[in-house]
Amino acid sequence: MADKSLNRDTSTLDPTPWGHRWGYRDTKLFVHPDQSVEMTGERYNLCGYRMPYLIPFINNELNVTIDFSSARPETARPKLTPVNRNEAFLAALAGVLRTDQFTTDDPERLLHSHGQTTTEEVSRVLFDNLDRTVDLVVWPEGDEDCQALVTLAGEHGVCLIPYGGGTNVSSALLIPAGEDRMVVSVDTKRMNAILSIDRANLTATVQAGVQGSRLEELLAKEGLTCGHEPDSVELSTLGGWIATNASGMKKNRYGNIEDLVENITLVTPSGVIEQRYSSPRQSPGIQLQKALFGSEGNLGLITKAVIHVHPLPEVKKYGSVIFSDWQTGVAFMEALNRTGVKPASIRLVDNLQFRLGQSLKAAPTGSKVLMGKVEQIFVTKIKGFDHHTMVAATIVYEGSAEEVALQEKVVAATAKQFGGVQGGSGNGERGYMLTYAIAYIRDFLADYYIIGETYETTVPWDRIHDVCDAVERVANSEHQRLGFPGRPFTSPRVTQMYHSGVCIYFTHGLYHRGTENGEEKFAEMERTIRAAIMDAGGSISHHHGVGKLRKPFVDRVASPETVEAVKALKQAVDPKNVFGVGNNVFAR
Repeated sequence: MADKSLNRDTSTLDPTPWGHRWGYRDTKLFVHPDQSVEMTGERYNLCGYRMPYLIPFINNELNVTIDFSSARPETARPKLTPVNRNEAFLAALAGVLRTDQFTTDDPERLLHSHGQTTTEEVSRVLFDNLDRTVDLVVWPEGDEDCQALVTLAGEHGVCLIPYGGGTNVSSALLIPAGEDRMVVSVDTKRMNAILSIDRANLTATVQAGVQGSRLEELLAKEGLTCGHEPDSVELSTLGGWIATNASGMKKNRYGNIEDLVENITLVTPSGVIEQRYSSPRQSPGIQLQKALFGSEGNLGLITKAVIHVHPLPEVKKYGSVIFSDWQTGVAFMEALNRTGVKPASIRLVDNLQFRLGQSLKAAPTGSKVLMGKVEQIFVTKIKGFDHHTMVAATIVYEGSAEEVALQEKVVAATAKQFGGVQGGSGNGERGYMLTYAIAYIRDFLADYYIIGETYETTVPWDRIHDVCDAVERVANSEHQRLGFPGRPFTSPRVTQMYHSGVCIYFTHGLYHRGTENGEEKFAEMERTIRAAIMDAGGSISHHHGVGKLRKPFVDRVASPETVEAVKALKQAVDPKNVFGVGNNVFAR
């Protein structure tokens, strides 16, 4: 039997606690007069202390001297396009929704008109202007609201764009050029309840607007977890995970999104698409459900899903291992993967990210000074590791005491084969939690003309070094060709392992002050790097999706016949293009 529905939070018009930048408004980095950096708030383990090494690290690695006393001025009054009012639609909408469920308020319109792509969205909303803003924001609270909204939009010629956590990094929320209808952002975050829990079969029916942090909070009260932790888990939503075909940091234990969802409900202009019952696996013929993973808002509005849940793990531990260089670290990861015994999460960061992590530490005091020197002597003198080549694997173990003990034993034995040095649980936890702070660092640096972006891709085991070499080579050559000062920051990390390959997550940044049309040139460089990734054997994307940003590369993935089949599906479920967000093959 299923438990009764858990409470839904509808306490505010918009529960979003953040603005146009990434994350929460109470958390940001700032520079002290002595050039040390501090993160405000109490949310992360980087908060509340001074970091004296970050700015010297940035200046050194970018080979520039940045003036951190002079921040880039933000747009004083962002320009919004006038509301394109469809009066008949608005009158009909007022008959089915409360007045606090929709608004033309300018701040809400602007917030809902972009995601978190650096060049095309965040930089433009902070330092320039977007080309087009949505006309209306709507907050449905359940399936009935969604069905009524979709029906009215079809009747009155209105374009709907689904909005979850606003965390996408593929320009998926940008309004297509030439769209002349009234555009409505459908914010699902009030649809944030667990509708039922089936304890016997460990599944839960959950509304699609629930954010990952809230989902875990509600499940924890029941002694359960979903375990899906993308980097954006605090802010992103279940519906967004499905729409982008997301991956979580702990997929080794809990699976990717397609592994943990058993049923999806999609409201379309042609009706409701869903399986009539949930099942762990079946063979009913062609399953339209599978087409909803990665649908990117093109087909309809995801309203709820049946997902797997698990008892909270008996044990959760962190760990870390240091290796002499990137090649050795990659070899360790492949060997560990072949054992079949993997921690919930294990990620390999290259030397540049390893040293970035070190630059975020506080200045040591007291006994920590001595311990730091002892550790450094052991690693560099006794083990012979070079501080400018060593890499680190950060690890999360979850499960029963027996499972975790086995995982630790296998990791230690495998690491020993490759000369690995145990780095301790503290460094492991710090490395894992650093994931949540990276985007704040991006936004902090953007204020000082440093632009950064990430490229994630799936790569076969035997092409890892080819792809990494290609990214470094092209980033350096394009940096020079386009006339940027200093040198680029390009750094890979292996975040997921599979039978035949891995996910590599590249971080790329540079200083562009004084470069004419620097952001446009950076966007050009980004496209060139993506092409180089695919030329060397990488995929178009591992978990961020295509959106509009990667549309130029779709023909390298899908045959013309495949594209036409997808378009035929769209025509069947949405013949009037009500969901006109125009992502993936539908991008103009």
